[in-house]
Amino acid sequence: MTQPLKGKTALVTGASRGIGRAIAQRLAMDGAMVALTYNASKSGADEAVAAIETAGGTAFAIHADLVDPATIPALFEKLDDDLTRRNGSKALDILVNNAGNSGWVGFKDATPDSWDTLMAVYARAPFFVVQAALERLADGGRIINISSAAATKPVTAAPVYSMAKAAINNLTHALAAELGPRGITANAVAPGYTRTDANAAFRENPELVKAVEAEIALGRFGEPSEIAAVVAFLASDEGHWVTGQTIEASGGYKL
Repeated sequence: MTQPLKGKTALVTGASRGIGRAIAQRLAMDGAMVALTYNASKSGADEAVAAIETAGGTAFAIHADLVDPATIPALFEKLDDDLTRRNGSKALDILVNNAGNSGWVGFKDATPDSWDTLMAVYARAPFFVVQAALERLADGGRIINISSAAATKPVTAAPVYSMAKAAINNLTHALAAELGPRGITANAVAPGYTRTDANAAFRENPELVKAVEAEIALGRFGEPSEIAAVVAFLASDEGHWVTGQTIEASGGYKL
């Protein structure tokens, strides 16, 4: 099997479940050594690492609560140690900012604390994770930020989340211009409604599911592996001429 990322190293934040886990598994399948972060679910992270190793890949997990900015220096200190021990170098080739938390806070229910918590993980953390990664990121490397279709088609039930994802699109554009001279590409992948455990309860309501699917050109929820496939393309050599873009992988949500 061809492994286009053989010899590469990758960091995927928030990869104990859902889209992040699918991304970590796909990058590992394509040959990368993958470091994945988790917060609440150590068991989920352990399962993700075990699944990758069972499939013949290489991965390890690092705890990181990205609500706390002090976590980021500690995360990279641990990453440096693990990569150096395993690979002989702390160099990083691929960074995927995926971590998130519960974004479904409505306008009337939002508080300064809930706003701060959401923005900390969805907007502040990616900025400072990239900042910390830059001295380690190899020339010609890849930054891939996980955005959302909600960034350009705001969800009224999640205005703070929509704002934060719009900020990620803007950050991605700025990073592409900043890092282009080093051959580093920066892109965002914007999923739409995707089948994960985070929306399992939502999907138990057939009327809600029907209403959502009516707004998707391809008529169904996406699968995490379908988002991971777009990330894998951007991470590969084949994606080297794409930068500064937000690629919506939503099946045609609200076309």
